[in-house]
Amino acid sequence: MARASGKDGRKVDIGAAPLAELWRGGVLESTHLGHVVICDSKGIIEAWGNPSAVIFPRSSCKMIQALPLIESGAAASHGLGSQHLALACASHEGAHLHVEKTGRWLADLGLNEADLRCGAHEPADKIERNRLIKNDESPCQLHNNCSGKHCGFLTVVRHQGWGPEYHEIDHPLQQAIRQATEELAGEEISGWGIDGCSAPNFAISLEGLGRAMAAFATAHEGQGLRAEAMVALRQAMMAHPDLVAGEGRACTGLMRAAGGRAAVKTGAEGVFIGILPERGIGVALKAVDGNHRASEAAIAAILVRLGIVEAGDPQVMRWLNPVQKNWRGLVTGEVRAAPGLM
Repeated sequence: MARASGKDGRKVDIGAAPLAELWRGGVLESTHLGHVVICDSKGIIEAWGNPSAVIFPRSSCKMIQALPLIESGAAASHGLGSQHLALACASHEGAHLHVEKTGRWLADLGLNEADLRCGAHEPADKIERNRLIKNDESPCQLHNNCSGKHCGFLTVVRHQGWGPEYHEIDHPLQQAIRQATEELAGEEISGWGIDGCSAPNFAISLEGLGRAMAAFATAHEGQGLRAEAMVALRQAMMAHPDLVAGEGRACTGLMRAAGGRAAVKTGAEGVFIGILPERGIGVALKAVDGNHRASEAAIAAILVRLGIVEAGDPQVMRWLNPVQKNWRGLVTGEVRAAPGLM
């Protein structure tokens, strides 16, 4: 496999590297491949696979998409608190607390659910899903896992007096997000696509995503508006892990285990990022096959490797080494983070 050197001369693989393995009956059944970068303010510290691989960050970059919310003055003008900022970075379960808080946010803006452009889907939260079924109700856009991000978008639009179709690529909000993405990644975007919530998603290299997360990790108050915005967003995520995802989700469980030492965020198709402020480190990874069990095991392994969480913590083990069971509840195997990450 071809190899290249990082900034310190350390060799990194150009092709995809193992991220996670599935074992059944003591036999290796499947291996998930992918790419990982760990970056500080100067660049790559360590990498597996190809740091130059171009990816769509998907929802892992929501904190970048939330920067205009603070930088425009919209968050301060509308009196938003840390819960609002956490929801702006969230891919939530559509549980009652998520729906109630996003609905109140819209009402405080003088808007309603119809002003969202994210679309409606069934909530992942079983309690809320069952409630809808029992009451013969249809899910609304507040149940969309990205409704918090879109409430943030609408807050900026309201503050700036921009047009309502904020999800369109030529809208000034999306252009501001594109500019912020390029500035933090340190590269031009490689293209864009439409995300599941209808907003544009900008393609960048995995290294670029890692650099952006390192920028969030190394930001400090007193360094200017952008740095203060990044501090506020990462602190909100760490303070409210239940709003960022929900019960039973890796983002929420791993942030609880980290105890304020890391903000982590998943993205669709096997993407995960980590922001580690006390270490000044950003992490970005992508499972090539888009499998979330691989990305969850990999981010848990990296957090263990960096000393942020303990491998034996039950919240960590749930994602680092999850047991597989069949429909009768029999243990059939286990997922293991690839040994090279540990």
